Amino acid sequence: MTDELELLRDWDANAVPLIDPVRAKARHRLLNTIARAQQHPDAAPSRRHALRLATAAVVAVAVTGTAVLVSEDRADEGDHPSRADRVSGTATPRMENVSAVTVLNGAAAQAGKDEKPVAPRDDQFIYSKRIIKETERKTGAVKTYEDVNWDSVDGSKRSLTMELGRVIWEEPLKKGEGVWPPREWSELQKLPTDPEKLIPVITDIGSSSRSTSDFAEMDWFQAYFMLGELLKWPALPQGLRPAAYKALALVPGVKAIPGVKDSAGRTGVGISCPKSPFAKGKYLIFDPESYEFLGFRDERTSRSGDKTYIQLSHVVDWAIVDRMKQRP
Repeated sequence: MTDELELLRDWDANAVPLIDPVRAKARHRLLNTIARAQQHPDAAPSRRHALRLATAAVVAVAVTGTAVLVSEDRADEGDHPSRADRVSGTATPRMENVSAVTVLNGAAAQAGKDEKPVAPRDDQFIYSKRIIKETERKTGAVKTYEDVNWDSVDGSKRSLTMELGRVIWEEPLKKGEGVWPPREWSELQKLPTDPEKLIPVITDIGSSSRSTSDFAEMDWFQAYFMLGELLKWPALPQGLRPAAYKALALVPGVKAIPGVKDSAGRTGVGISCPKSPFAKGKYLIFDPESYEFLGFRDERTSRSGDKTYIQLSHVVDWAIVDRMKQRP
């Protein structure tokens, strides 16, 4: 599982746009940071590995560590229906033919119907419980973890997180620091719910007048990464989650991978961006009929580099609570 990265600072979607040289430098360092973390995902002992970036107008912000966003063009053996199943008709035709754009737009519609946003107070915590099923690629050995987290909404209190069963205490944010995606409701509300506007705001680290028609390939890779991180946060204002799904559908080259199973054993459609250099074997997984979001598929490599683990995960519960270790 990838470590959390400290990427941006003083996030403000209404800020004065960065001048081009500053923005270019910030993006270059951001993309290099993401790439290094994906190449060495087991290098740090904590989810919030303090890898900081700073420019004249950008202050460091942490990114969630389970970035399951993009993937190579093939899944591991067992992730897809077999050729025999396809020939015999056992595989679901809808899963074989569905496009990534159809799935993501369907997920946006589903999220819009299910939305019941509740604004957390800055002094509260976001509780979440996630199941992770991890398989060692060579031996097939499987371990299952139940990780629970209590994240301080405004970062002023210690947070408690778990990573593959390990308890990690995270100190309060220092002055001027924040996290991506922003936890404060007022900051989340500043993010556009128009997909075409949301993408440049995220990739340009604040306000942006750019059009996605001006995007280079690396801009799109960055947008896919940052949008996926946004979607992992359970508490989002009305319309922001559907907008993020629709924005992902705009990324050139996104693909639908049929027959991907989640950590609950459900078979779904994996969404990948196979040309991205940031990640390998990673998917967002959706129900092939309802397009409900099911969970993530990820990979990590051991410190020694001789073992690769396939991770399937899904969130089973979350809530806004008043105290550390309080459960709903």
